[in-house]
Amino acid sequence: MKKPELIFIPAPGVGHVILALEFAARLLGHDPRVYITILAIKAPFNSHLDAYTKSLVASKQPRITLIDLPPVDPPPPVLLRSVEHYVTVYIESYITHVQRAVGEIQRSQSGSGSDRSLAGFVLDFFCTSMIDVADGFSLPSYIYLTSNAHFLGLMFHLPPRHDEVGREVRMSDPDLPLQSFHKKNILFDNLTSFTNPVPVFVLPSAVLDREAGGYAAYLKLASRFRDARGIMVNTLKELEPLSPSTRSVIDPKGVLDPSLDRTHWEKIREWLDEQPPSSVVFLCFGSMGSFDAYQVKEIAAGIERSEHKFLWPLRPESSQAQLPDGYLERTQGRGVVCGWTPQVEVLGHVAVGGFVSHCGWNSVLESLWHGVPILNAFMMVKELGLAEELRLDYKGCGGVGGHLVPAEAIERTVGRLMGGNAEATRKKVKEMREAARNAVKDGGSSYDSIGRLIRDFMKSIE
Repeated sequence: MKKPELIFIPAPGVGHVILALEFAARLLGHDPRVYITILAIKAPFNSHLDAYTKSLVASKQPRITLIDLPPVDPPPPVLLRSVEHYVTVYIESYITHVQRAVGEIQRSQSGSGSDRSLAGFVLDFFCTSMIDVADGFSLPSYIYLTSNAHFLGLMFHLPPRHDEVGREVRMSDPDLPLQSFHKKNILFDNLTSFTNPVPVFVLPSAVLDREAGGYAAYLKLASRFRDARGIMVNTLKELEPLSPSTRSVIDPKGVLDPSLDRTHWEKIREWLDEQPPSSVVFLCFGSMGSFDAYQVKEIAAGIERSEHKFLWPLRPESSQAQLPDGYLERTQGRGVVCGWTPQVEVLGHVAVGGFVSHCGWNSVLESLWHGVPILNAFMMVKELGLAEELRLDYKGCGGVGGHLVPAEAIERTVGRLMGGNAEATRKKVKEMREAARNAVKDGGSSYDSIGRLIRDFMKSIE
């Protein structure tokens, strides 16, 4: 029998590439018959991503092949008013290159007596325009969602909502009822989403963005979800209630950028080794996270007043100049402000007892995997009871009249997170840690889902 080969097309962003490769490695580790070819789209923003991707592929199994697609002209800069719109248009410009690359792969398989056969496309959700390419080769498409099942519920809600009201979401709208959707397919049928109506202010900013094209981009992407043969979600049933065949994977290992200074991290780890268990609060806001001077000062003051030990990668490093006068001297020994740390390794350290985060889904999974309570995502706080609330309506625009999170709120919430008042949350997070680890074991929910997925790949080439 032929062996299935999958075409992976990740979105050109570090987080998306890492998750695609982690998912690829999990498929390969599950079944030795599977081969994967990654079609790498040039990054429009990050000039280092190509080298980074190559280093990641080299660290995985030899059954992964990387094909660099040729560069294309970027969209006009005016589209950058919405990153979602810009990226969607940019990826669509690669359709011809993808068609050519897949055609060459298919010809090489048919002409050389290859033991492989193309079984389908695995697409980042930003790459749903490539479903048409897969259809052209009579191949099924599968979407790998780097976000969570609740986000999937939002995406399934957008097209029928638009058919009804014909416009973007507005801040004046009532809370959205994202309770459930129904879909019959080989890989998913019923998915329960939010049990509580969702306040508009916690939704992704793109769904409120009409002028710059963010809403139109999300609507366009969401309208193709039902055209996929299946959707894989990076979650587990114990965290989000899914149909038996929708569950996917969770096992965040993290991948280090080879250009970063390991000596720098070793010094920080030595400091962590000296701290008591669960005594350090870790503040980290993602690879794109940054604050204005007003918010940096409030965070700094709140952490200082809390009197808890802390580790704070404040990026870019120039932001450290925004700290209050004498801050580093006053907090010396109790806290570390630095430019970079490997988040997964930090969360796995026994000294870390709390996580103040931007609550990207990767960060949420990493915190749960290591049993570290987190602050501040609507879903985690209101839906699942796995986080403490700081301020759910923060939109990143501090300063006079903006959505500034004051030092007093930060001091109070960090104290609750690190003290005894969050015991119920801490207990639930520890329980989820065990559930996550059991899910990826042989016979666990995520492990079994991978097996069902691979069996579906095999049907495509029979």
